[in-house]
Amino acid sequence: MTPPPGTPPPPPPLAGGHGGADALRPLLDTVLDALRSGAAERDGPLPAGGPAPVTARVTAALGEVLPTRGSGDHEALRTLVHTLAAGAADPADPLCAAHLHCPPLAVAVAADLAAAALNPSMDSWDQAPAASTIEALLTRALAAEYYDTPHPDALVTTGGTEANQLALLLARERHGPRLTVVHGANAHHSVPRSAWLLGLPPTVTVPTPAGVLDPARLAETLTRAGGPVLVTATAGTTDAGLVDPLEPLADLCRQHGAELHVDAAYGGLLQLSPHHRHKLTGLSHAHSITLDLHKLGWQPVAAGLLAVPDTHLLAPLGHQADYLNATDDTEAGLPDLLGRSLRTTRRPDILKIAVTLRSLGRDGLARIIDLTCAAAQHLAELLEAHPAFELHAHPTISTVLFRPTAMDDEQLAGLRRTLLLDGAAVLGRATADGRLWLKATLLNPHTTAGDLDTLVTLLEGSAHR
Repeated sequence: MTPPPGTPPPPPPLAGGHGGADALRPLLDTVLDALRSGAAERDGPLPAGGPAPVTARVTAALGEVLPTRGSGDHEALRTLVHTLAAGAADPADPLCAAHLHCPPLAVAVAADLAAAALNPSMDSWDQAPAASTIEALLTRALAAEYYDTPHPDALVTTGGTEANQLALLLARERHGPRLTVVHGANAHHSVPRSAWLLGLPPTVTVPTPAGVLDPARLAETLTRAGGPVLVTATAGTTDAGLVDPLEPLADLCRQHGAELHVDAAYGGLLQLSPHHRHKLTGLSHAHSITLDLHKLGWQPVAAGLLAVPDTHLLAPLGHQADYLNATDDTEAGLPDLLGRSLRTTRRPDILKIAVTLRSLGRDGLARIIDLTCAAAQHLAELLEAHPAFELHAHPTISTVLFRPTAMDDEQLAGLRRTLLLDGAAVLGRATADGRLWLKATLLNPHTTAGDLDTLVTLLEGSAHR
């Protein structure tokens, strides 16, 4: 029925409610077409030309950012999703291997769409009835993978940085503001930054010339330390993917009365693999563990966790706001969610994790972890056997450091930028043993031996330009 002249148009459709799915279906077709066409235009791991042409194309596509009259749903999606895909660094491309930036699983992305459509806010039960129950069940189950204790628990975070910050905060609340944080030079930058943010004393950095914390050096540091101490170890360093010797470090902490936090943002999911979990021996002795499933868990950002052996350790985060968790509501049985994060409004990021676990199961996740680690080992073997390259070491997880033998550091840095500007490959950089190295962080379980041959051939040709 045609509305009478002068009738204002109805408001745009919503993603939820009875008509939400029908409204989304044609829009998703447009989005998927634009993702496909954008990837075809890019035709590689990232757009060629560097920042200037990307900025020019995005600026032209955006046009007037807030036009007086809109162009409609399909045109807006078609134009901007295509532009985003054409200008993306795509971690699903085998030659995009610089960072701990995984290609997400399709099933996890589909689950994330449902979370976005329903838009639960995880700050009160009446905004997220089912999502809050999923989160409670999943966080306990995941924490139990690391702690054989009666009441293990975990908080959902935006990633390793927030999880590390929460670990330091909880330790500060247990021991007071004079808490000293001790960490290796190999630790993630978020550890000293979190100490600064929380008003703790400057952290104590233990040199790690071999890339991992040396128990003998840590023992010397703990012997000199006064007052309460939190030692932060790492299971999967950012630069080389190395794992600190967790068992002897945990023993040292017990001997010196220090607590142990382990940043296992990268390597924590090795726990699911029978072939690799031995690398995490001693992890269960930590007072808290940082995990990050948007690394070796193939989730869309964000998907971090902080696991603890007992839910009572999370009590300092408790907070009361009458409009969200009134005392009488809590006493009547409505779950109190404010103590589950420092954030108020937050997404139900646990849904995509729950769907992934149900879809793949333990065996399915272990298989893709093993595939990824095997690809890194294969790349290391290729480079070690090639006279034009020097391999730093065989990978512990899925990070490979190497360099062309004929290049100095300045030339190597230039080679990496050339590959980026050509749109040919995305490789990282790391400093080890006083030298600069190229870094390949393999997180794509679809990477083949042929893809790795292509990468080595590309590097060999670029190194001889």
